[in-house]
Amino acid sequence: MTEKVDLVITGAQVLNVLTREFEATSLWIKDGRIISNLKDEPFQAENHYDATGKWVVPGMIDAHVHMESSMVAPSELGKVLLKHGVTAIATDPHELANVAGTAGIQYLIDDARQTPLDVFFMLPSSVPCVPFDDNGATLHAADLRPLYAEPEVHGLAEVMDYGAVERGDSDTLAKIRDAAAHGYHADGHAAGLTPHQLNVMRNAGLDTDHEFTTVTEALDRVKAGMFVFLREGTVERDVLGTIGAVTEANASRFAFCTDDKTIADLITEGSIDYNVKLAIANGMRPALAYTLASYHAANAHRLNDRGSLTAGKLADLVVLDNVESVKIARTMKAGQWITSEAETTPLPFTATRIHQHATLADLKLRLKTGHVNVIGVQPNHIETDHLHFDVPVVDGEFQTDLAQDVLKMVVVERHKNTGRVGVGLVHGFQLKHGAVAGSVAHDSHNIVAVGTSDLAILRAINQITSTNGGIAVADDEQVIANMPLAIGGLLSADSYHVASQQLGTIKAAYNQICETAIPFDPFITLSFLTLPVIPTLKLTDRGLFDYDSFKLISVEDQGSIA
Repeated sequence: MTEKVDLVITGAQVLNVLTREFEATSLWIKDGRIISNLKDEPFQAENHYDATGKWVVPGMIDAHVHMESSMVAPSELGKVLLKHGVTAIATDPHELANVAGTAGIQYLIDDARQTPLDVFFMLPSSVPCVPFDDNGATLHAADLRPLYAEPEVHGLAEVMDYGAVERGDSDTLAKIRDAAAHGYHADGHAAGLTPHQLNVMRNAGLDTDHEFTTVTEALDRVKAGMFVFLREGTVERDVLGTIGAVTEANASRFAFCTDDKTIADLITEGSIDYNVKLAIANGMRPALAYTLASYHAANAHRLNDRGSLTAGKLADLVVLDNVESVKIARTMKAGQWITSEAETTPLPFTATRIHQHATLADLKLRLKTGHVNVIGVQPNHIETDHLHFDVPVVDGEFQTDLAQDVLKMVVVERHKNTGRVGVGLVHGFQLKHGAVAGSVAHDSHNIVAVGTSDLAILRAINQITSTNGGIAVADDEQVIANMPLAIGGLLSADSYHVASQQLGTIKAAYNQICETAIPFDPFITLSFLTLPVIPTLKLTDRGLFDYDSFKLISVEDQGSIA
């Protein structure tokens, strides 16, 4: 008796990720899985898709992403990613976890169940990312352990506190052991680490990294035995600077990730499909680029049921009209064509906390000499420069220095209403008047703001406080634009259409108060200037932090203060 199958796809050039070549063959699909990739089989197909003149590749996988950086709920994010050929993501929910603990993680898991996109959760390892940060929750190994009962949980996310690993912190090592005990693995986070320090991470059981910006750094990670994720996000534009590390010989160690990308950029640029497009445009063979985007990512995360178009694997695939320009014709998820968006709305979230009582007096920056340490923005990178300026001081207070583009930056603790306000200086935002503030500030997600006057800064801060989180642009007279982020102060409760439009509105408002058009996203760039585990100079609610010395330092050149 002839076996019946649900669908046969014929006529296409089909990617064989095992040989890294396209082959003229057929795909036979039954019950959501591929049962053969041979051209001719004695099967009877109920449906036939003629893909003559097209290419078929496995569904793409984002090897590392914080879905919260999209600024929309998982159910909305899935609608966009599936259009771009992404059928699975490995996500670290440490953004919402830093705000609301396990309740934040559970919310993301529950909401993600509304989308056909497969969302694999890597439990956040570093909440908070460093012991001295003032975030909304602390998660120990014992707090995370029950979450392994959730089928979507698939390991431990990037371990960012290298110091904890090096000194053998018992709780950090317990988190890594728990992942292994459940048959999963643990991601690394090796920003600025030497080859010796990479070995320390490997000896602890960490086997991936995405924190590198040069070919040499990428190859150091390969030599250390890591899977290496080439990153292209909204602010972390690293693919072009690192793609040269990949060769036919070492390619099995590389995959693609986005890490942090806003919904607006996901809509206009794409997700992993954009990484592929960049790689091909810069000399990588298409067959190899699509293999990195699927099979290698699956291998890195031990997703053994996907990543190749071979018998027994999930029928997750992408049909392409043009293989080099990554023009997607349609996407299939588990044997079903994605023909329309799921009719879902984000689940309600009730754990948002925006508590602060900052005043104009809290924003003052008192100086003696005016010779200061300044955070230097690196466009399209999350690392910063440690700069030195001489700035104007009047009556013992810093005065905005538009000529040198040195502006006041503040971080206001917003989880426990402690009243802590860190004040520092930043170069690179090119504002001519006004301010911008947001409740997205990695990884503790306090309120961060930058501006030309204390009045505008406070106005923007108070605006996002009144909406229980968000991003606001203001001047001395009024709020110019506002994007509410009601889910933890990180995510919009609206559709991705509305959220993208709001992002466009606040970007237009920023351009109104900016000296010249800047070649980077000001909001997500600002949000990373508070992350102390990334070099070099950052600002927290406790003050200015120097990554190199791993200490708080004075804004004036007076050395360490803690």
